[in-house]
Amino acid sequence: MPLYAEALARFTQLLAQAQQLPLTYPNAMTLATADAEGRPSARIVLLKDMDEAGFVFYTNQQSRKGQELADNPRAALLFYWEALATQVRVEGQITVVTAAEADEYWATRPRESRIGAWASKQSALLDHRQDLEQRYADFEALYPGASIPRPPHWSGYRLLPDLIEFWEERPFRLHERVCYCKSAEGWTSALLNP
Repeated sequence: MPLYAEALARFTQLLAQAQQLPLTYPNAMTLATADAEGRPSARIVLLKDMDEAGFVFYTNQQSRKGQELADNPRAALLFYWEALATQVRVEGQITVVTAAEADEYWATRPRESRIGAWASKQSALLDHRQDLEQRYADFEALYPGASIPRPPHWSGYRLLPDLIEFWEERPFRLHERVCYCKSAEGWTSALLNP
């Protein structure tokens, strides 16, 4: 099995194990981005798809993360499942998913979440909570049925990995770290000191 496929299979197996645990969001991951000056920021987002093309999440492109990804289209992901004593780090290049992919995922979202995506000016200052609630009510009235179009500023991002690292907790802090890295010659795998 090629090393990249091996890394993805290993991740898929861990995610499946996490999905069997009593976790609210086994697909939660920390997304780290940096602005044009290199100042980092991180937040939790949800993994919505993963295959050989990369790891996919969705958000408002006008948000802070959206602006940072536009300015600096590289990011890092971190999955941590305490019950599995495991974390996975993923780093790579970011691209925007196709409109068809975004539309397909948008259609699966609960109606309330779709209204919320229209109402929220994500990351912008909010004078009063009532302003957000009023925008929600306004969009709810504008789209009374189930058919709610996807906002033009709402889409998905795909991180195509050039690094996938698996960390497993071991006694005496002698943790196991296995790093799969992509170079010009292809993928390699190596053990790292904990």
